[in-house]
Amino acid sequence: MAWTKYQLFLAGLMLVTGSINTLSAKWADNFMAPGCGGSKEHSFQHPFLQAVGMFLGEFSCLAAFFLLRCRAARHPDASMDPQQPFNSLLFLPPALCDMTGTSIMYVALNMTSASSFQMLRGAVIIFTGLFSVAFLGRRLALSQWLGILATIVGLVVVGLADLLSKHDDQHKLSEVITGDLLIIMAQIIVSIQMVLEEKFVYRHNVHPLRAVGTEGLFGFVILSLLLVPMYYIPAGSFSGNPRGTLEDVPDAFCQVGRQPLIALALLGNISSIAFFNFAGISVTKELSATTRMVLDSLRTIVIWALSLALGWEAFHPLQILGFLILLMGTALYNGLHRPLLSRLSRGRPPAEEGEHERLLGGSRTPINDA
Repeated sequence: MAWTKYQLFLAGLMLVTGSINTLSAKWADNFMAPGCGGSKEHSFQHPFLQAVGMFLGEFSCLAAFFLLRCRAARHPDASMDPQQPFNSLLFLPPALCDMTGTSIMYVALNMTSASSFQMLRGAVIIFTGLFSVAFLGRRLALSQWLGILATIVGLVVVGLADLLSKHDDQHKLSEVITGDLLIIMAQIIVSIQMVLEEKFVYRHNVHPLRAVGTEGLFGFVILSLLLVPMYYIPAGSFSGNPRGTLEDVPDAFCQVGRQPLIALALLGNISSIAFFNFAGISVTKELSATTRMVLDSLRTIVIWALSLALGWEAFHPLQILGFLILLMGTALYNGLHRPLLSRLSRGRPPAEEGEHERLLGGSRTPINDA
C-alpha cells in the first residue's frame, strides 16, 4: 500500500525533529562561553535547565490538544471523542519518572557521544518487558524474550566500542563509562514510567497529546522549582559550572548572553520535542506503531552520521555491529519479523493487534522520549 503525501510528511517530520532533539542538546553542550562574574570560558553543561526546556516543549502539546478539540467541535473527529472523566493527578507519578529519567539522560549526554547515547536508550526494551511481566501480568512471546536477549548483547557491544574508542580531553574514559551507566539507569526509570502509564493512565482512554502535555506541565513546574535548591547543592565532578553545584541557572543565562547560538540550540530542543511528539502520535495513528519503531531506528543512524560528519566523535566499527544487534532486538520484541515470516511461508499476514500507543508501541521520551 502506497503512502500518501501526508503520511510521508509525518514520517519525515518525526525523523527530522527526533534527530534535531538529540543533536541540539549535544550542540549546546559543545559551546564554550564565559559565565557570570567574569568566570573563564567553559562548556554549556546545564542538564537540568535543558530538561526544563524539554518539558516546556511537552507542555506545548496541551495547546495542540485543545486546538484539535476546538477543530473537532466544528468538524467531528473520531480521535477526539469525549473521554472518560479522570483525575489529572494520575499523571503525576509518570511525570516524576519522566522528570528523573530525562534529567539523568541530559547529564549522561554531557559525558558520552550522541550516537552511543541514542543506541543505549534501546535498553528500555529490557526493563519494560520485565516490568510488564512483573506488574502487568503480561506473558511475553518467545520472540520478545529473544529480542531482550539480543538487546543485552547489543548493549555490551556498544559499551565495548566506547571502551576501545579514542577519548579526548572533553570525554575521558571514566566519564564515558559513567555516562553509559547513567543512560541505562535512566531507561529503568523510563520503563517504570511506561508501566505506570499503561496501568493507570491509558485505561481512561486519554488522548496521547493530552497525556504528553499534562506530564509536561507537571515536569515543567516541579523541575523549575527544584532549580532553586539545585543552585546550592554541591555536585563535585558531576557539576559542569564554575560554582560546582548541581545547576547554576544565572551562569547558564550569562553564557547564553555571550554566545547567542546556545539560545538557538535550546530553542531547537524545545520546539523539536513538541513536533516530535505530535509527529510520533500521528504516525502511530496514520500508519502503525511498527512504522514508528522503524523511524526511531533510522533516527539513530541520522544522529550517528551527523555526529561523525561534525567531528563530535570518532568512528569505531564495533558500533555498527552493536547497532545492528540492537536493531534486531527491537524488531524481534515489536514483532517486525512476523510479516516477513508470513510472506516467506506464503501465508496471510497476521492482523495488526491494535498497534496503539502502549509501552514500546513507540517511545516518546525525549532526547525521549521513548
